[in-house]
Amino acid sequence: MVRRTDTRQRMLDTAADLFQTQGYHATGLTQLTTAGGAPKGSLYFHFPGGKEQLAAEAVRLSGERTGALLEAVLRDAPDAPTAIDRAVEALATFLSESDFQRGCPLATVALDAAAESEPIREACADGYSSWHEILREYLAGKQISAERADELATVVLAAIEGGLLLARTRRDLAPLRAVATHLHTTLDREFS
Repeated sequence: MVRRTDTRQRMLDTAADLFQTQGYHATGLTQLTTAGGAPKGSLYFHFPGGKEQLAAEAVRLSGERTGALLEAVLRDAPDAPTAIDRAVEALATFLSESDFQRGCPLATVALDAAAESEPIREACADGYSSWHEILREYLAGKQISAERADELATVVLAAIEGGLLLARTRRDLAPLRAVATHLHTTLDREFS
């Protein structure tokens, strides 16, 4: 017997994947329930707010998972340039292994639906804010001012996001690797 929470979690996992690869509008309710192995009526049972609620929760889940990955990469790196190199390499691996279908888990939904849905916009904003905070705290721990750490976290996050978008649309990791090289040099100068 499948427990209620198993079905709900499976639907969230499926939605997170489909929204990341296809976007919000290109992913239909039937596809969400079929791919999640759930009866169609179960979507509204688990997510009374429908597709919008499912999307917002799936985006939050994706943001948390990516944040945990980022924290692990930063925690295990000997210095800031190496940490960013490793984070970018992990993202490049995910992107290339998915045949350029899985870039940032928030960007596709943010670009597709955040302007028209406040719950989805908030979920995307919260995800980006949490990643920014992880980067800011890490950089502040490297003996620079809180203000400078905040600025650098913004630059790192924006550069990586842009690199992922260009790499995905070009189907080429070169833009992402160029961003990594530039960030490595910038951080190396900052912390030397």
